[in-house]
Amino acid sequence: MRSPTPEPAAAGAGSAGRTARAGRQTTDQPAGEPTRPGGSTPGIPLETFRLANGLFVTVSEDHTAPIVAVNLWYHVGSANERAGRTGFAHLFEHMLFQGSAHVGSNEHFELIQRAGGTLNGSTWLDRTNYFETVPSNQLALALWLEADRMGHLLPAMTQQKLDTQRDVVKNERRWSVDNQPYGTWWEKLPALTFPPEHPFHHSLIGSMADLDAASLGDVSGFFSTYYTPDNAVLSIAGDVDPAEARRLVDQFFGPIPRGAGRPPLPAMDVAPRFGTPRREVVADDVRLPRLYLAFRIPTFGTEEGYVASVAGAILGMKRGSRLHRALVRERQIAAEATAFTFDLTKGSDLLIADVTARPGIGADRLEAEVALEVDRMQREGVTDAEVARAVSLIETDYTTALQSAAERADKLSLFATYFGDPGLINVQVERYRAVTAARVSAFARERLGGDNRATLLYLPKDPVADAEELAGAAAAGA
Repeated sequence: MRSPTPEPAAAGAGSAGRTARAGRQTTDQPAGEPTRPGGSTPGIPLETFRLANGLFVTVSEDHTAPIVAVNLWYHVGSANERAGRTGFAHLFEHMLFQGSAHVGSNEHFELIQRAGGTLNGSTWLDRTNYFETVPSNQLALALWLEADRMGHLLPAMTQQKLDTQRDVVKNERRWSVDNQPYGTWWEKLPALTFPPEHPFHHSLIGSMADLDAASLGDVSGFFSTYYTPDNAVLSIAGDVDPAEARRLVDQFFGPIPRGAGRPPLPAMDVAPRFGTPRREVVADDVRLPRLYLAFRIPTFGTEEGYVASVAGAILGMKRGSRLHRALVRERQIAAEATAFTFDLTKGSDLLIADVTARPGIGADRLEAEVALEVDRMQREGVTDAEVARAVSLIETDYTTALQSAAERADKLSLFATYFGDPGLINVQVERYRAVTAARVSAFARERLGGDNRATLLYLPKDPVADAEELAGAAAAGA
């Protein structure tokens, strides 16, 4: 299964969920009444409907290739976990592939792969998703499998399955976090940038102690609370007949009852800036210093979020960005330099610069050089040409992604989950094009200053030995 933490999107090219509506109703649409794109808005065709049990469904018809993507998002992630029971959302990503009332353990994988399809799942701070791409004549199979585990997982859940998947998750933690160079950044940076009581503060993958403490009753209760049709959105994209898709959705998902309600999340609001610099230094088994520099920015899905995304793209998206051009190409301080956003829709989003030093460059110099570039952008602002470049890159990446049925279905689920409007998929490019250099410069002045920086710096445990080893390797290569 996919890593519990998806690769962060390059700044500006992330999930791209924004606030403008696409001229069609979704959230308020009565059950049984589909909608189609209206007005003069061009873009991806789609229609939506809601079942009586609350499941919100989007269908996007495209006969370019004989495949169809099924994408199911549950609005639950690590933010919904309680203290002492962290890691449940990610644990469930694994548990949902271990069979249900009518599907054997691992049979979900076998059936989809035998049909010529692919599948996976992923977990994030505030959502979990499951997805299949299959030949279009196998749509019924993919929908039935998703419906069976939504409605009938608990009868097949056993202590043995829980114990097995708990061990799998613990091994995944060892591999991807504890024993991976710089791997702990996934949990150290949220802990540094969000207060202890905030739902985004704790580790997404969970602690070993919490995973050990999880009981079968805990897991069953979590599933019954969050894995319900009224807490999910389903998107179907590709070579599909909308009427047939609706019939199948009604048949397989319609009988599943609504949930009994979900506890509200704690307050998510934080100050727009950290107020004072935050800093953590980690001595790790790494060879090169690496710096993660985080800024609080407006949330994904707001008008100012577009501006922040473009600013991040100017700072660190691809090789023409300021960080890569100055630190990698010109001054040869860094081996890699990029920036990305977490695309959070609640409280505050994060813009993160991620820079790894070249051999022979110390952590102090690396940190100073990155600060120099950020200070310059904050002080001088940006140019029209930089904004045009960033927007072009964002537009290209976004448009390219939507050519894939799987990516299109995922974006539809994203906009439906976070904003209640999958039609937002069709207005992203124009929202980015509306961003100006003046607005990006104002954002840089307000949000890139010293009062809004959180530094997570990784240092080699034995920098002298590592430097000597790297120098020797370089000499041998010459």
